[in-house]
Amino acid sequence: MNSSSADRSKLEAGRIGVLLVNLGTPDATDYWSMRRYLKEFLSDRRVIETNRALWWFVLNVIILSTRPARKGRDYDKIWNRARNESPLKTITRSQAEKLARHLEGIDPRLVVDWAMRYGNPSLPSRLAALAQQGCERLLILPLYPQYAAATTATVCDKVFETLAKMRWQPSLRVAPPYFDDPVYIEAVASTLEASLQKLSWKPDMILASFHGVPEDYVRKGDPYARHCAETARLLAERLKLGERKFKFTFQSRFGRAKWLEPYTDETVRALAEEGVSSLAVVMPGFSADCLETLEEIAGENAEIFRHHGGKNFIAVPCLNDAEDGMRVIRHLAERELQGWI
Repeated sequence: MNSSSADRSKLEAGRIGVLLVNLGTPDATDYWSMRRYLKEFLSDRRVIETNRALWWFVLNVIILSTRPARKGRDYDKIWNRARNESPLKTITRSQAEKLARHLEGIDPRLVVDWAMRYGNPSLPSRLAALAQQGCERLLILPLYPQYAAATTATVCDKVFETLAKMRWQPSLRVAPPYFDDPVYIEAVASTLEASLQKLSWKPDMILASFHGVPEDYVRKGDPYARHCAETARLLAERLKLGERKFKFTFQSRFGRAKWLEPYTDETVRALAEEGVSSLAVVMPGFSADCLETLEEIAGENAEIFRHHGGKNFIAVPCLNDAEDGMRVIRHLAERELQGWI
């Protein structure tokens, strides 16, 4: 028996781990930190499904030479300087801490932790930490409401890869996507309504913007587009809004391939040019504010809207660690832990 196995055997067994997982974050905004993060992210075969030899050249010779500096500048605009970390890391940590406090009173065996699929804290490191604490059962909670191979599936890939190296594997559950969960839909709607009530103006249009994926991924069988459409339908139904007041779009496209349409930036521009003066954008696919919500939507798209004639613009905060957001996370955790606690 090696030392790690011996240490594990001394621990109290029978504990239950809950691991919140989000996409990822660079450790800093400098060139090399950004390069490490982007290389890990863009090397994932689930994220980029293309010829590997060609992609290796494009990634290492072209993208990683120029993109780290540019994305570093973008991250620098939203960086949490008090903690010297990205907002996504700050928020995900807080979500885990609040969930831990809630679950303490339900079952003392529960241990809550958090990880990033790319960057730190890494999935392997937190899985190892939970194992060392005696967790024999493990619930993985990917914080992606809509399933995509490039998000939820790659979390599972890394979890399975890590567990494959363990002598003593915990029993495993992975929470399913929650794109149509009534608690989640109500939380997004309530957050939107609360944000709009604080304004001195009313939006002419509400736009629900989801992260995009290449159309080819959907043609291959990914359910992501269908999940987004259903979330948008349920949200519009809950808000009692028709097509003249509510649309959904896809943001954050990358490369030359055709991605899911309509594109958010093009729609924002067209709405402004068509005479929409006040626009609210909600981002139901993001469980926490990050570069794509704070810089791309609240920054770039707000500028596009105003530059083309729009006046009032609001990027509605994500669920984050606010009460509505925590209600969703508590609900998912308690539901998926049934039979274990």
